[in-house]
Amino acid sequence: MRVLLVEDDDRVADALVPALTRRGFTVDRQATGRGTLDRLTGVDVVLLDLGLPDVDGVTLCRNIRAASDVAIIVVSARGEIDDRILGLHAGADDYLVKPYDVGELVARVHAVRRRRGDPLDPRGGEVIEVADVRVDLARHEVTVAGEVVTLARKEFQVFALIAAAGGAVCTRERILHEVWGRTWPGANRTLDVHVATLRTKLGRPSLVETVRGVGYRLNGG
Repeated sequence: MRVLLVEDDDRVADALVPALTRRGFTVDRQATGRGTLDRLTGVDVVLLDLGLPDVDGVTLCRNIRAASDVAIIVVSARGEIDDRILGLHAGADDYLVKPYDVGELVARVHAVRRRRGDPLDPRGGEVIEVADVRVDLARHEVTVAGEVVTLARKEFQVFALIAAAGGAVCTRERILHEVWGRTWPGANRTLDVHVATLRTKLGRPSLVETVRGVGYRLNGG
């Protein structure tokens, strides 16, 4: 999957580019707003900082959306609700406030592409492997030691979200939002049951680790 990072802060870019590359992304970095529209060809996701030195980030977001149907995720230090609403109204698919966890950013990239129904990248960015467990997001298929494991739709979605986070914690709130689209009394119990069933079906009880009071993460060790 090809990502265009529009970020003027060298420290942020120097940390984020290798982190995303290790997770299978191809990342191009654009340090200014000007010139961004010329680099959209072949890009799957734009990660857009709003605090750019040369152009207004919200205006650039609108211009990107007018020029392309590429997925846009705003990654900004502007965390007020008005800023988020403005960014989403300008055409962003999602909005993540700095500082953020790279695993959550990766999970949001995958979630945005699933929601949009974008074509999946044949270069391998949509296949996640941990030891002998393989998650094929394109085929909605999980294999363990080469054998296909039959999962219900929401079981697969829960596991795919946790796996895509690359070892970072997926909060209960995020899983419920992405998989069920809502929360309700008893939602946490429903999620616990799905995770318990997942562990049983995968035959790897320690693969999905509970982070008490927070959520779940993948235990690749």
